[in-house]
Amino acid sequence: MPAIGIFGANGRMGRALVSVAKEQQLNLTAATVRAGSGLLGVDAGELAGVGKLALPLTATGPDSITQAEIWVDFTMPEAMLAHLELAVSANKAMVIGVTGLTDAQYARVQQAAKHIPIVWAPNMSVGVNLLLHLVQTAAKVMGPSADIEIIEAHHRFKKDAPSGTAMAIGASIAKALERDLAKVAVYGREGITGEREQQTIGFATVRGGDIIGDHTALFADLGERLEITHKASSRNTFAQGALRAALWLQNKQAGLYSMQQVLGLTELS
Repeated sequence: MPAIGIFGANGRMGRALVSVAKEQQLNLTAATVRAGSGLLGVDAGELAGVGKLALPLTATGPDSITQAEIWVDFTMPEAMLAHLELAVSANKAMVIGVTGLTDAQYARVQQAAKHIPIVWAPNMSVGVNLLLHLVQTAAKVMGPSADIEIIEAHHRFKKDAPSGTAMAIGASIAKALERDLAKVAVYGREGITGEREQQTIGFATVRGGDIIGDHTALFADLGERLEITHKASSRNTFAQGALRAALWLQNKQAGLYSMQQVLGLTELS
């Protein structure tokens, strides 16, 4: 079993990863926080609320990167890119669940994947990755005449909008319809907008409370509509998917891999 490390183990997702790793009896050998954090030395299991693991939080850096073979990162884009540099320098694999990347930041992930194996996905849950395939089928059948809207909802603390998952859903639908998402996406409506252009793909964003993550792809035609919805009720579903990806990465060659490949769904694309 590979040695797994978690960057940002003090965050909401970091703690969920620690909890799931313990539940699944994985070989969790490292958990880090930023240098200078007041949590340095705190037991990762106790912070996650799952009991003592004899795994103290250490500072992210050249020393800590050697403590695991495969690292999981759900931090923020700039922090993740710094972690990526460490992983490349030490030849360590990474699972990246960070969203809100700019084109330039994603290009750096692609460049790093020439040197190390990386799984990157805007959403690590099994259900969402199945949804990405289901919406392609719906788009091919209903898309030529239906109006397509993507509605997503997340907690008040989320910093990017639309969510990375919503964008991935839009990209899957656009691919199936041979449309350029950059040209047909509509991210907000206000005032007198005129009639809806049928080729567009709309995005609606909701932020509030502690919503973990809801996504709906709506195909609305005259007389009927189809809604494909995924709702996450726990961050553990993302942690489970990410750790599944970490196990899958063991002994993989350098390259950029998707969750569809991890889950064996590539044949459905």
